Amino acid sequence: MSARTVHVIGAGLAGLSAAVALANRGAKVRLVEGGVQAGGRCRSYFDPVLNHIIDNGNHLVLSGNHATHDYLRTIGSVDKLAGPDAARFDFMDVRSGARWTIAPNEGPLPWWVLVKSRRVPGSSVGEYVALAKLLARSPGKRIDEVIDCKGAVWEKLLQPLLLAALNTDPASGSAELASAVIRESLARGGHAYRPRIASPTLGATFIDPALAFLKIKGASVTFGARLRGLGFDNGKLASLDFADGSVALSADDRVVLATPAWVTKDLIPDVAAPTQFCTIVNAHFAMPAPAGASLMTGVIGGTAEWVFAFSDRLSVTVSGADAIVDQDREALAKLLWKDVAAVHRLGAELPPWQIVKERRATFAATPEQARLRAAAATRWKNLFLAGDWTDTGLPATIEGAVRSGKKAADLALR
Repeated sequence: MSARTVHVIGAGLAGLSAAVALANRGAKVRLVEGGVQAGGRCRSYFDPVLNHIIDNGNHLVLSGNHATHDYLRTIGSVDKLAGPDAARFDFMDVRSGARWTIAPNEGPLPWWVLVKSRRVPGSSVGEYVALAKLLARSPGKRIDEVIDCKGAVWEKLLQPLLLAALNTDPASGSAELASAVIRESLARGGHAYRPRIASPTLGATFIDPALAFLKIKGASVTFGARLRGLGFDNGKLASLDFADGSVALSADDRVVLATPAWVTKDLIPDVAAPTQFCTIVNAHFAMPAPAGASLMTGVIGGTAEWVFAFSDRLSVTVSGADAIVDQDREALAKLLWKDVAAVHRLGAELPPWQIVKERRATFAATPEQARLRAAAATRWKNLFLAGDWTDTGLPATIEGAVRSGKKAADLALR
Protein backbone atom coordinates (compact mmCIF):
# COMPACT_ATOMS: atom_id res chain seq x y z
CA MET A 1 0.00 0.00 0.00
CA SER A 2 1.33 3.44 -0.92
CA ALA A 3 0.62 6.84 0.68
CA ARG A 4 1.90 8.88 -2.25
CA THR A 5 -0.52 11.03 -4.23
CA VAL A 6 -1.01 10.12 -7.84
CA HIS A 7 -2.57 12.88 -9.90
CA VAL A 8 -4.57 11.50 -12.83
CA ILE A 9 -5.28 14.16 -15.44
CA GLY A 10 -8.23 13.26 -17.66
CA ALA A 11 -11.33 11.25 -16.75
CA GLY A 12 -11.85 9.47 -20.03
CA LEU A 13 -11.77 5.70 -19.95
CA ALA A 14 -7.96 5.56 -19.78
CA GLY A 15 -7.87 8.00 -16.88
CA LEU A 16 -10.67 6.21 -15.04
CA SER A 17 -8.90 2.89 -15.57
CA ALA A 18 -5.71 4.33 -14.09
CA ALA A 19 -7.54 5.94 -11.16
CA VAL A 20 -9.47 2.75 -10.36
CA ALA A 21 -6.33 0.61 -10.49
CA LEU A 22 -4.45 3.06 -8.28
CA ALA A 23 -7.23 3.45 -5.72
CA ASN A 24 -7.75 -0.30 -5.60
CA ARG A 25 -4.11 -0.69 -4.56
CA GLY A 26 -4.29 1.89 -1.81
CA ALA A 27 -2.84 4.94 -3.53
CA LYS A 28 -4.12 8.41 -2.73
CA VAL A 29 -5.72 9.47 -6.02
CA ARG A 30 -6.55 12.93 -7.28
CA LEU A 31 -8.52 12.71 -10.53
CA VAL A 32 -8.90 15.96 -12.47
CA GLU A 33 -11.04 16.42 -15.57
CA GLY A 34 -11.16 19.57 -17.69
CA GLY A 35 -14.73 18.95 -18.88
CA VAL A 36 -17.98 18.89 -16.97
CA GLN A 37 -18.37 15.10 -17.00
CA ALA A 38 -16.30 11.94 -17.10
CA GLY A 39 -16.13 9.49 -19.97
CA GLY A 40 -14.44 11.42 -22.77
CA ARG A 41 -15.35 9.64 -26.02
CA CYS A 42 -17.17 6.96 -24.01
CA ARG A 43 -19.96 9.01 -22.48
CA SER A 44 -23.73 9.14 -22.08
CA TYR A 45 -26.05 12.10 -21.75
CA PHE A 46 -29.71 13.06 -21.82
CA ASP A 47 -30.81 14.18 -25.26
CA PRO A 48 -33.90 16.43 -25.18
CA VAL A 49 -34.72 15.79 -28.85
CA LEU A 50 -35.09 12.05 -28.30
CA ASN A 51 -36.11 12.38 -24.63
CA HIS A 52 -33.69 9.53 -23.89
CA ILE A 53 -30.29 9.05 -22.34
CA ILE A 54 -28.06 8.13 -25.27
CA ASP A 55 -24.42 7.25 -25.79
CA ASN A 56 -22.18 9.43 -27.90
CA GLY A 57 -21.46 6.26 -29.88
CA ASN A 58 -21.87 2.51 -29.91
CA HIS A 59 -18.82 0.79 -28.51
CA LEU A 60 -18.41 -2.95 -28.96
CA VAL A 61 -16.55 -5.07 -26.41
CA LEU A 62 -15.55 -8.69 -27.01
CA SER A 63 -15.75 -11.44 -24.41
CA GLY A 64 -11.98 -11.92 -24.69
CA ASN A 65 -11.16 -8.30 -23.76
CA HIS A 66 -9.71 -9.34 -20.40
CA ALA A 67 -8.59 -5.89 -19.22
CA THR A 68 -12.03 -4.42 -19.83
CA HIS A 69 -13.75 -7.24 -17.96
CA ASP A 70 -11.28 -6.93 -15.06
CA TYR A 71 -11.98 -3.19 -14.87
CA LEU A 72 -15.74 -3.77 -14.85
CA ARG A 73 -15.46 -6.49 -12.21
CA THR A 74 -13.47 -4.12 -10.00
CA ILE A 75 -16.11 -1.39 -10.20
CA GLY A 76 -18.96 -3.90 -9.92
CA SER A 77 -20.64 -3.52 -13.31
CA VAL A 78 -19.50 -6.45 -15.43
CA ASP A 79 -23.11 -7.67 -15.41
CA LYS A 80 -24.11 -4.61 -17.44
CA LEU A 81 -22.59 -6.03 -20.62
CA ALA A 82 -25.26 -7.61 -22.80
CA GLY A 83 -24.78 -10.05 -25.65
CA PRO A 84 -25.39 -13.54 -26.99
CA ASP A 85 -24.17 -16.68 -25.23
CA ALA A 86 -22.16 -17.64 -28.32
CA ALA A 87 -20.30 -15.73 -31.01
CA ARG A 88 -22.92 -14.81 -33.59
CA PHE A 89 -22.72 -11.98 -36.11
CA ASP A 90 -25.76 -11.12 -38.20
CA PHE A 91 -25.30 -9.35 -41.54
CA MET A 92 -27.52 -7.93 -44.26
CA ASP A 93 -26.62 -6.79 -47.75
CA VAL A 94 -29.01 -3.88 -48.27
CA ARG A 95 -28.40 -3.98 -52.02
CA SER A 96 -29.76 -7.49 -52.51
CA GLY A 97 -31.68 -8.05 -49.29
CA ALA A 98 -29.58 -11.13 -48.50
CA ARG A 99 -29.14 -11.98 -44.82
CA TRP A 100 -26.72 -14.36 -43.12
CA THR A 101 -25.21 -15.20 -39.75
CA ILE A 102 -21.56 -15.96 -39.10
CA ALA A 103 -21.49 -18.69 -36.44
CA PRO A 104 -17.95 -19.59 -35.27
CA ASN A 105 -17.39 -22.52 -32.95
CA GLU A 106 -16.20 -21.86 -29.41
CA GLY A 107 -12.73 -23.41 -29.56
CA PRO A 108 -9.54 -22.26 -31.34
CA LEU A 109 -9.65 -24.95 -34.05
CA PRO A 110 -11.89 -23.18 -36.61
CA TRP A 111 -13.91 -26.11 -37.93
CA TRP A 112 -16.84 -23.76 -38.53
CA VAL A 113 -15.30 -22.63 -41.83
CA LEU A 114 -15.88 -26.16 -43.16
CA VAL A 115 -19.63 -25.84 -42.58
CA LYS A 116 -21.30 -23.93 -45.39
CA SER A 117 -24.20 -22.70 -43.25
CA ARG A 118 -21.84 -21.16 -40.67
CA ARG A 119 -19.52 -19.22 -42.95
CA VAL A 120 -19.86 -16.25 -45.30
CA PRO A 121 -22.21 -16.96 -48.23
CA GLY A 122 -20.27 -17.65 -51.41
CA SER A 123 -16.95 -18.07 -49.60
CA SER A 124 -14.49 -20.91 -49.98
CA VAL A 125 -12.39 -22.57 -47.30
CA GLY A 126 -9.28 -21.35 -49.11
CA GLU A 127 -10.21 -17.72 -48.41
CA TYR A 128 -10.10 -18.37 -44.66
CA VAL A 129 -6.81 -20.23 -44.92
CA ALA A 130 -5.29 -17.22 -46.68
CA LEU A 131 -6.22 -15.02 -43.70
CA ALA A 132 -3.66 -16.88 -41.62
CA LYS A 133 -1.07 -14.55 -43.14
CA LEU A 134 -2.45 -11.79 -40.91
CA LEU A 135 -1.52 -13.77 -37.79
CA ALA A 136 2.17 -13.27 -38.46
CA ARG A 137 3.89 -10.13 -37.22
CA SER A 138 4.15 -7.58 -40.04
CA PRO A 139 5.77 -4.43 -38.63
CA GLY A 140 5.38 -1.40 -40.86
CA LYS A 141 3.16 -3.09 -43.43
CA ARG A 142 -0.34 -2.25 -44.59
CA ILE A 143 -3.00 -4.94 -44.61
CA ASP A 144 -3.16 -4.91 -48.41
CA GLU A 145 0.55 -5.72 -48.45
CA VAL A 146 -0.09 -8.89 -46.47
CA ILE A 147 -3.36 -10.28 -47.86
CA ASP A 148 -5.55 -9.78 -50.92
CA CYS A 149 -8.31 -7.38 -49.90
CA LYS A 150 -11.00 -8.89 -52.07
CA GLY A 151 -13.43 -11.78 -52.16
CA ALA A 152 -16.48 -12.78 -50.16
CA VAL A 153 -14.73 -13.20 -46.80
CA TRP A 154 -13.05 -9.82 -47.09
CA GLU A 155 -16.16 -7.92 -48.20
CA LYS A 156 -18.70 -9.64 -45.97
CA LEU A 157 -16.72 -10.32 -42.79
CA LEU A 158 -13.16 -9.13 -42.39
CA GLN A 159 -13.53 -5.66 -43.89
CA PRO A 160 -16.47 -4.62 -41.64
CA LEU A 161 -14.86 -6.16 -38.54
CA LEU A 162 -11.50 -4.50 -39.15
CA LEU A 163 -13.10 -1.17 -40.03
CA ALA A 164 -14.86 -1.23 -36.66
CA ALA A 165 -11.63 -2.14 -34.86
CA LEU A 166 -9.25 0.22 -36.70
CA ASN A 167 -11.66 3.06 -37.61
CA THR A 168 -9.49 3.39 -40.70
CA ASP A 169 -9.84 2.07 -44.24
CA PRO A 170 -8.80 -1.54 -43.55
CA ALA A 171 -6.84 -2.06 -46.75
CA SER A 172 -4.49 0.80 -45.85
CA GLY A 173 -4.56 0.02 -42.13
CA SER A 174 -1.73 -1.36 -40.06
CA ALA A 175 -1.30 -5.10 -40.53
CA GLU A 176 0.42 -5.22 -37.15
CA LEU A 177 -2.61 -3.77 -35.36
CA ALA A 178 -5.00 -5.96 -37.34
CA SER A 179 -2.89 -8.98 -36.40
CA ALA A 180 -3.12 -8.06 -32.71
CA VAL A 181 -6.92 -7.88 -32.95
CA ILE A 182 -7.17 -11.21 -34.76
CA ARG A 183 -4.73 -12.99 -32.42
CA GLU A 184 -6.81 -11.93 -29.42
CA SER A 185 -10.20 -12.74 -30.96
CA LEU A 186 -10.72 -14.82 -34.11
CA ALA A 187 -7.60 -16.93 -33.56
CA ARG A 188 -8.68 -17.90 -30.04
CA GLY A 189 -12.12 -19.17 -31.02
CA GLY A 190 -15.67 -17.96 -30.61
CA HIS A 191 -15.47 -17.90 -26.82
CA ALA A 192 -13.09 -14.93 -27.13
CA TYR A 193 -15.20 -12.81 -29.45
CA ARG A 194 -18.74 -13.00 -28.29
CA PRO A 195 -20.03 -9.45 -28.86
CA ARG A 196 -20.84 -7.40 -25.77
CA ILE A 197 -22.67 -4.06 -25.62
CA ALA A 198 -23.00 -1.73 -22.63
CA SER A 199 -26.55 -1.92 -21.31
CA PRO A 200 -28.44 0.26 -20.78
CA THR A 201 -25.76 2.89 -21.53
CA LEU A 202 -22.01 3.47 -21.57
CA GLY A 203 -22.30 5.77 -18.57
CA ALA A 204 -24.18 3.23 -16.48
CA THR A 205 -21.66 0.53 -17.34
CA PHE A 206 -18.22 2.15 -17.57
CA ILE A 207 -18.39 5.59 -15.98
CA ASP A 208 -20.85 6.03 -13.10
CA PRO A 209 -19.78 2.84 -11.27
CA ALA A 210 -16.12 3.91 -11.58
CA LEU A 211 -16.85 7.30 -10.02
CA ALA A 212 -18.81 5.60 -7.23
CA PHE A 213 -15.91 3.20 -6.65
CA LEU A 214 -13.42 6.08 -6.44
CA LYS A 215 -15.64 7.90 -3.94
CA ILE A 216 -15.75 4.81 -1.72
CA LYS A 217 -11.95 4.57 -1.93
CA GLY A 218 -11.58 8.20 -0.85
CA ALA A 219 -10.28 9.56 -4.15
CA SER A 220 -10.62 13.24 -4.96
CA VAL A 221 -12.48 13.94 -8.22
CA THR A 222 -12.60 17.42 -9.73
CA PHE A 223 -14.39 18.57 -12.90
CA GLY A 224 -13.99 21.78 -14.88
CA ALA A 225 -10.27 22.19 -14.08
CA ARG A 226 -8.38 22.36 -17.36
CA LEU A 227 -4.64 21.76 -17.29
CA ARG A 228 -2.83 24.64 -19.00
CA GLY A 229 0.79 23.62 -18.62
CA LEU A 230 3.41 21.49 -16.90
CA GLY A 231 6.42 22.66 -14.93
CA PHE A 232 9.58 20.57 -15.06
CA ASP A 233 12.67 20.72 -12.84
CA ASN A 234 15.74 18.51 -12.48
CA GLY A 235 14.40 15.60 -14.50
CA LYS A 236 11.00 15.53 -12.84
CA LEU A 237 7.57 17.03 -13.26
CA ALA A 238 7.43 19.73 -10.59
CA SER A 239 4.03 21.42 -11.02
CA LEU A 240 0.64 21.20 -12.66
CA ASP A 241 -0.54 24.55 -13.95
CA PHE A 242 -4.33 24.91 -14.06
CA ALA A 243 -6.39 27.91 -15.12
CA ASP A 244 -7.07 28.80 -11.50
CA GLY A 245 -3.56 28.27 -10.21
CA SER A 246 -0.55 25.99 -9.96
CA VAL A 247 -0.24 22.80 -7.93
CA ALA A 248 3.27 21.99 -6.69
CA LEU A 249 4.15 18.32 -6.59
CA SER A 250 5.87 16.71 -3.63
CA ALA A 251 9.00 14.62 -4.10
CA ASP A 252 6.99 11.38 -4.01
CA ASP A 253 4.00 12.44 -6.11
CA ARG A 254 3.31 10.82 -9.46
CA VAL A 255 1.27 12.02 -12.43
CA VAL A 256 -0.66 10.01 -15.01
CA LEU A 257 -1.46 12.21 -17.99
CA ALA A 258 -4.50 10.65 -19.65
CA THR A 259 -5.34 13.37 -22.15
CA PRO A 260 -5.99 13.10 -25.91
CA ALA A 261 -2.96 12.91 -28.20
CA TRP A 262 -3.25 16.49 -29.42
CA VAL A 263 -3.64 17.85 -25.87
CA THR A 264 -0.67 15.84 -24.66
CA LYS A 265 1.37 17.15 -27.59
CA ASP A 266 0.52 20.74 -26.62
CA LEU A 267 1.57 20.10 -23.02
CA ILE A 268 4.75 18.19 -23.94
CA PRO A 269 5.86 19.34 -27.42
CA ASP A 270 8.60 16.73 -27.81
CA VAL A 271 6.40 13.74 -26.98
CA ALA A 272 5.66 11.24 -29.74
CA ALA A 273 1.98 11.27 -30.69
CA PRO A 274 -0.19 10.51 -33.74
CA THR A 275 -1.06 13.52 -35.86
CA GLN A 276 -3.85 12.15 -38.05
CA PHE A 277 -7.29 11.15 -36.82
CA CYS A 278 -10.43 9.52 -38.19
CA THR A 279 -14.09 10.29 -37.68
CA ILE A 280 -16.99 8.23 -36.39
CA VAL A 281 -20.58 9.24 -37.12
CA ASN A 282 -23.38 7.86 -34.98
CA ALA A 283 -27.12 8.20 -35.46
CA HIS A 284 -29.78 7.54 -32.83
CA PHE A 285 -33.45 7.09 -33.63
CA ALA A 286 -36.28 7.18 -31.07
CA MET A 287 -37.73 3.92 -32.25
CA PRO A 288 -37.90 0.85 -29.96
CA ALA A 289 -36.26 -2.22 -31.41
CA PRO A 290 -38.74 -4.65 -33.02
CA ALA A 291 -39.43 -7.84 -31.08
CA GLY A 292 -36.70 -10.39 -31.62
CA ALA A 293 -34.32 -7.90 -33.24
CA SER A 294 -30.65 -8.82 -33.25
CA LEU A 295 -28.58 -6.77 -30.81
CA MET A 296 -26.30 -5.74 -33.67
CA THR A 297 -26.38 -6.24 -37.43
CA GLY A 298 -23.56 -5.62 -39.87
CA VAL A 299 -24.62 -3.70 -42.98
CA ILE A 300 -23.04 -4.49 -46.34
CA GLY A 301 -23.50 -2.17 -49.31
CA GLY A 302 -25.06 0.71 -47.37
CA THR A 303 -23.90 3.85 -45.59
CA ALA A 304 -24.31 2.41 -42.10
CA GLU A 305 -21.72 -0.07 -40.88
CA TRP A 306 -23.53 -1.51 -37.86
CA VAL A 307 -27.09 -1.17 -36.61
CA PHE A 308 -27.66 -1.61 -32.86
CA ALA A 309 -31.03 -2.46 -31.35
CA PHE A 310 -31.96 -1.22 -27.86
CA SER A 311 -35.27 -1.33 -26.02
CA ASP A 312 -35.81 2.42 -26.46
CA ARG A 313 -33.86 3.27 -29.61
CA LEU A 314 -32.14 2.09 -32.76
CA SER A 315 -28.60 3.31 -33.31
CA VAL A 316 -26.14 3.36 -36.19
CA THR A 317 -22.36 3.56 -36.22
CA VAL A 318 -20.31 4.54 -39.25
CA SER A 319 -16.58 4.06 -38.69
CA GLY A 320 -13.98 5.76 -40.83
CA ALA A 321 -16.68 8.30 -41.66
CA ASP A 322 -14.53 11.15 -42.97
CA ALA A 323 -16.29 11.04 -46.35
CA ILE A 324 -19.73 11.78 -44.88
CA VAL A 325 -19.04 13.76 -41.71
CA ASP A 326 -19.55 17.15 -43.36
CA GLN A 327 -22.95 16.28 -44.82
CA ASP A 328 -26.05 18.05 -43.55
CA ARG A 329 -27.26 16.43 -40.34
CA GLU A 330 -30.81 15.81 -41.51
CA ALA A 331 -29.58 14.43 -44.82
CA LEU A 332 -27.35 12.05 -42.85
CA ALA A 333 -30.26 10.99 -40.65
CA LYS A 334 -32.40 10.18 -43.70
CA LEU A 335 -29.54 8.32 -45.37
CA LEU A 336 -28.81 6.20 -42.32
CA TRP A 337 -32.47 5.57 -41.51
CA LYS A 338 -32.81 4.00 -44.93
CA ASP A 339 -30.36 1.30 -43.87
CA VAL A 340 -31.99 0.87 -40.44
CA ALA A 341 -35.42 0.53 -42.01
CA ALA A 342 -34.11 -2.11 -44.41
CA VAL A 343 -32.45 -4.12 -41.64
CA HIS A 344 -35.49 -4.10 -39.35
CA ARG A 345 -38.22 -4.01 -42.04
CA LEU A 346 -39.58 -0.65 -40.92
CA GLY A 347 -41.36 2.14 -42.79
CA ALA A 348 -39.59 4.96 -44.55
CA GLU A 349 -40.94 7.70 -42.25
CA LEU A 350 -38.07 9.23 -40.30
CA PRO A 351 -38.58 9.03 -36.50
CA PRO A 352 -37.06 11.60 -34.09
CA TRP A 353 -33.30 11.43 -34.55
CA GLN A 354 -29.96 12.68 -33.33
CA ILE A 355 -26.60 12.72 -35.13
CA VAL A 356 -23.38 12.61 -33.10
CA LYS A 357 -20.09 13.33 -34.88
CA GLU A 358 -16.74 12.50 -33.30
CA ARG A 359 -14.30 14.15 -35.69
CA ARG A 360 -11.18 12.94 -33.89
CA ALA A 361 -12.59 9.68 -32.60
CA THR A 362 -9.36 7.70 -32.98
CA PHE A 363 -5.90 8.06 -34.42
CA ALA A 364 -5.58 6.86 -38.01
CA ALA A 365 -4.50 3.23 -37.60
CA THR A 366 -1.98 3.26 -40.43
CA PRO A 367 1.60 1.99 -40.14
CA GLU A 368 2.90 5.55 -40.30
CA GLN A 369 0.69 6.82 -37.47
CA ALA A 370 1.20 3.70 -35.37
CA ARG A 371 4.92 4.47 -35.31
CA LEU A 372 4.16 7.80 -33.60
CA ARG A 373 2.53 6.27 -30.52
CA ALA A 374 4.25 7.10 -27.25
CA ALA A 375 5.27 4.66 -24.53
CA ALA A 376 3.62 4.88 -21.12
CA ALA A 377 6.87 5.80 -19.41
CA THR A 378 8.44 9.18 -20.15
CA ARG A 379 11.92 10.63 -19.61
CA TRP A 380 10.55 12.28 -16.47
CA LYS A 381 10.59 9.68 -13.71
CA ASN A 382 7.30 10.77 -12.12
CA LEU A 383 5.22 11.28 -15.30
CA PHE A 384 3.39 8.54 -17.17
CA LEU A 385 1.07 8.58 -20.17
CA ALA A 386 -2.24 6.82 -20.74
CA GLY A 387 -4.73 6.81 -23.58
CA ASP A 388 -5.84 4.58 -26.42
CA TRP A 389 -3.43 6.51 -28.66
CA THR A 390 -0.38 5.40 -26.64
CA ASP A 391 1.59 2.30 -27.61
CA THR A 392 -0.76 -0.38 -26.29
CA GLY A 393 -0.19 -2.77 -29.18
CA LEU A 394 -3.90 -2.49 -30.02
CA PRO A 395 -5.92 -0.04 -32.10
CA ALA A 396 -7.76 2.79 -30.35
CA THR A 397 -10.38 0.65 -28.62
CA ILE A 398 -11.96 0.43 -25.18
CA GLU A 399 -9.66 -2.49 -24.41
CA GLY A 400 -6.63 -0.45 -25.44
CA ALA A 401 -7.72 2.52 -23.31
CA VAL A 402 -8.27 0.36 -20.24
CA ARG A 403 -4.93 -1.40 -20.66
CA SER A 404 -3.13 1.91 -21.04
CA GLY A 405 -4.57 3.18 -17.77
CA LYS A 406 -3.67 0.00 -15.92
CA LYS A 407 -0.13 0.08 -17.28
CA ALA A 408 0.38 3.72 -16.29
CA ALA A 409 -0.93 2.93 -12.81
CA ASP A 410 1.49 0.02 -12.46
CA LEU A 411 4.40 2.26 -13.44
CA ALA A 412 3.31 5.01 -11.08
CA LEU A 413 3.33 2.61 -8.13
CA ARG A 414 6.53 0.82 -9.09
